[in-house]
Amino acid sequence: MAGTIGINGTAHSLPADPRTSLLDFLRHDLGLTGTKKGCDHGQCGACTVIVNGMRINSCLTLAAMHEGDRVTTIEGIGGPDAPSDLQHAFMAHDALQCGYCTPGQICSAQAMLAEIAEGWPSDATADLTSEATFSDEEIRERMSGNLCRCGAYANIVAAIRDVARGRADATV
Repeated sequence: MAGTIGINGTAHSLPADPRTSLLDFLRHDLGLTGTKKGCDHGQCGACTVIVNGMRINSCLTLAAMHEGDRVTTIEGIGGPDAPSDLQHAFMAHDALQCGYCTPGQICSAQAMLAEIAEGWPSDATADLTSEATFSDEEIRERMSGNLCRCGAYANIVAAIRDVARGRADATV
């Protein structure tokens, strides 16, 4: 009997071929095409998803390695009928141009905001013994694994900053 993996709150059987990447499983087996295949080498971040609360490059891991895990894709964050606060902010700030990297950017930003809320330091954190603070430098450092060929970085930072301010009372 094949194991299962939770995708956006729904249990799915793992693929029969243990060599199937998580990215290919999402796109080809489940039809969740929001997660994009960019470089297929873990260098661009277009394939970023959230696994058990942590962001990963889905092109670099096998679906079979995630038996019992909870995976959230862009489809699990929000959609056309009910966009998330990050999706609203990306639209309001024009933090996308071609849109190819946007699902990975939003998944990464969702997990990044949780990292900061939990006090996880980054390379940009000045004092590793104190709580992480929210700043544009922190956003840029933490989002550095997600590339945008259109160059919408300033707008991406602004969108994330606005969402973090809106969540300040709850998580940031």
